[in-house]
Amino acid sequence: MHSVAILVLDGVVPFDMAAPMQVFDYTRLPDGRRPYRVRLCAERPEVAADGGFALRVDRGLEALADADTVIVPGRAPGSPPPSAAVLAALREAAAAGARIASVCVGAFVLAEAGLLDGLRATTHWAAAEEFAHAYPRVEVEPDVLYVDNGRILTSAGAAAALDLCLHMIRRDFGSAVAANAARMSVMPLEREGGQAQFIVHEHPPVPRGSDLEPLLEWIEDNLAREVTLTAMAARAGMSERTFSRRFREQTGTTPLQWLLRARVRRAQYLLESGDHTVDRIAQQAGFGSVTAFRERFRKVVGTTPDAYRRSFRGGRFRKVVGTTPDAYRRSFRGGRAAAVRVDGRSPGSDGQRQAALPVRLG
Repeated sequence: MHSVAILVLDGVVPFDMAAPMQVFDYTRLPDGRRPYRVRLCAERPEVAADGGFALRVDRGLEALADADTVIVPGRAPGSPPPSAAVLAALREAAAAGARIASVCVGAFVLAEAGLLDGLRATTHWAAAEEFAHAYPRVEVEPDVLYVDNGRILTSAGAAAALDLCLHMIRRDFGSAVAANAARMSVMPLEREGGQAQFIVHEHPPVPRGSDLEPLLEWIEDNLAREVTLTAMAARAGMSERTFSRRFREQTGTTPLQWLLRARVRRAQYLLESGDHTVDRIAQQAGFGSVTAFRERFRKVVGTTPDAYRRSFRGGRFRKVVGTTPDAYRRSFRGGRAAAVRVDGRSPGSDGQRQAALPVRLG
């Protein structure tokens, strides 16, 4: 059996710990056998968990030595730093050939152990900036569900732990076994889009009390119109050069990038709440062409306008099944996951395309 050790540290987030524990435990081979043996381990027998309760853990750090996969769940803000013994045990497990994975901000522990130096990694998008600042030798990708570097893997927050576990199951035992594990967890084997489409893209920040505040509000009110740098500078009463410099000082970005982000946010709202065509929404959001709109939307949000709309709306099949017919097929036949990086390849690039068990809809 493949041994999975889940390392429980003080402040552990219960969901981050339980998600991989349950997914691997649910997994069955075609003949009904369990392919994984899941064990919790900790530095001390009792661990304080996030939420105000304690966990009793039977196994110590020695369990990492013979584990095939080690998973480090996320921890609550303010948790104590991992001890030297924990970091050493992780490094030794990696050196012995174990697969090391993190859930959410568990990536901070892997980075502290030096296991992510020179590699790509992800974490919860809300902690990505702090992570990148703390560990400059790590290439942070905040807008994906998980990153697979071969022996070292990281996932984004909460539910992305399920995506990562299903990916590892597919690597270990193929698409059919992973699809059945996904079915047991009541989730798709592959999401239609990536993490980015589910991040709330707030309106670009308007610095309250600044001399640019009236201008920025005017821009938001006129997104459907042509708004040029010349027009913005003239309305602000500055030269274009001075305006561009002042704008970056007060917003942290260029006037054009601020405008494009505001237009994408407007488009997101229209896609979520209305029934207009994508062409019409492109006009309402102020994009010069539907092609430019699609390209910009995908770059910012991580998926297409059509896929984004389907995430929030849908017909009878979606009401019954919870997704679209095309997305359902892709979820269980190894289709392409839009925002996942796996050694530069999409999941299932090993050629596995096994269909899942049939489902009869009433």
